[in-house]
Amino acid sequence: MNTQAPPSKLIAGATGDWEVVIGLEIHAQVTSKSKLFSGASTEFGGAPNSHVSLVDAAMPGMLPVINAECVAQAIRTGLGLKAQINLRSVFDRKNYFYPDLPQGYQISQYKDPIVGEGVVLVDLSPTEQISVGVERLHLEQDAGKSLHDLGANDSHVDLNRSGVALMEIVSRPDMRSGEEARAYVTKLRTILRYLGTCDGNMEQGSLRADVNVSVRRLGESLGTRCEIKNVNSIRFIGQAIDVEARRQIGILEDGGKIAQETRLYDPAKGETRSMRSKEEAHDYRYFPDPDLLPLEFEQAYVDELASHLPELPDEKKARFVAQYGLSPYDAGVLVLERASADYFEEAAKGRDAKLVANWVINELFGRLNKEGRNIETSPVSAVQIGGIVDLIASNVISGKLAKDLFEIVWTEGGDPAQIVETRGMRQVTDSTAIEKAVDEIIAANPDKVAQALAKPTMLGWFVGQVMKGTGGKANPQAVNEILKSKLGI
Repeated sequence: MNTQAPPSKLIAGATGDWEVVIGLEIHAQVTSKSKLFSGASTEFGGAPNSHVSLVDAAMPGMLPVINAECVAQAIRTGLGLKAQINLRSVFDRKNYFYPDLPQGYQISQYKDPIVGEGVVLVDLSPTEQISVGVERLHLEQDAGKSLHDLGANDSHVDLNRSGVALMEIVSRPDMRSGEEARAYVTKLRTILRYLGTCDGNMEQGSLRADVNVSVRRLGESLGTRCEIKNVNSIRFIGQAIDVEARRQIGILEDGGKIAQETRLYDPAKGETRSMRSKEEAHDYRYFPDPDLLPLEFEQAYVDELASHLPELPDEKKARFVAQYGLSPYDAGVLVLERASADYFEEAAKGRDAKLVANWVINELFGRLNKEGRNIETSPVSAVQIGGIVDLIASNVISGKLAKDLFEIVWTEGGDPAQIVETRGMRQVTDSTAIEKAVDEIIAANPDKVAQALAKPTMLGWFVGQVMKGTGGKANPQAVNEILKSKLGI
């Protein structure tokens, strides 16, 4: 685990360097059709208060009943985090009043969570990896949502989210920069999506973070932390950490003290502002929920769930490196989303996997990012990418023609091989035709010939001219060899 930041991660203050210490509490909505303790729908986007049962609305006499699938999803997540699965856990009442919490308490877990300690390995670069400890994962119900913009003099409450199952994943304070925190959340989101236990949709609130930030001088004990609530963007997490760390450093260097409090991040103003003083566990008056028995299951049940887990990102990345000969970086890019990894493997069957990876990462992902699409909505299928790679590998088309072909397939669709034939896109490999084009360029540019003889790197200019003269259809390797022979280079 991280104990001390390297010099490159320290923040320079007016009186010296400071280390920022970060821990995250990730609230991940469990993928389930119904809520944690009721049968109401969890579907996003319904009309206000259209997905509310009598249990969610806390009507008198209504009792919670545990959703077995939510329990299974929490166990799957714990297994994916290489964490301790507790065969016995307890649901507690966390008491506080809020208008969108009808019961007046939240059903959560405190001393006895369903999942104990685990670890997440996070790649910061091809050569730098950190381990972030997971302290615990517990199940709890979400609160509703207060709406303050529907009228000038009143507020409204939408209870659609009330009772939705959340996994709160609490990290250890092992991160030392906004960059590390962003990378951790990205990796954790990837794991959850591979497992199918949370869709990771931050725009819809399915994944959000409470960010704990403190600062200290190197070698000192941990400083007083402030918690930034409900940050719903990976980019904003990094920004909030940087802003809050510098705020705390400014206070300490001016001789002040940090008040332990809960704050909100305002991305528009680039600042955090105080929300309330930070509550401690005893302020919530936790006690076991009398309506719910302790949650107990056998190890055999855990083992059965473990046997059906999908291949996870770290294992898939290692396999891509070993099986396909990919670089760790390329493999890491491809496994970031399960759908992207599946797309690559389908395209790579029986082909040069490195060439396929290059096309998927550079051409396809580049175009998808440019147009704000994801792999699921790609207009170019894995079969089509494979077809383009086949045409390159068999020297039917050059790299330049392949990019033109990709553009046609992207905008119009169709079979790459058929498009090449019907549009006359085959590259010229006939040495006689290439020699003719080379002779014409040499004859027309005696001054460039002299320059190339004196400076062989000028050969690239001739290659470019021949390719231009043949509409990009000449085989670049053949052009190079013929030019060198003709010029005596």
